[in-house]
Amino acid sequence: MGLVTPELGTAIWLILLLLTMLFPLICLISILRNKFKNQDKLIWVIVVIFLPFLGPLLYLIMGRNQRIIN
Repeated sequence: MGLVTPELGTAIWLILLLLTMLFPLICLISILRNKFKNQDKLIWVIVVIFLPFLGPLLYLIMGRNQRIIN
């Protein structure tokens, strides 16, 4: 009896699919709710949309530090 059954494989793919869809969405919500200097908000939205997995990672690493905190 194997450890990886077809049901487990389907569940893993479903979780990965949800994460790849939710990750950019969460980052976009964060970008749109915060203030940025100049055109930084527009640039981050474009980066997150056109670079599906790398864009949100870049935003979390670099973009969150560029927010204007009131």
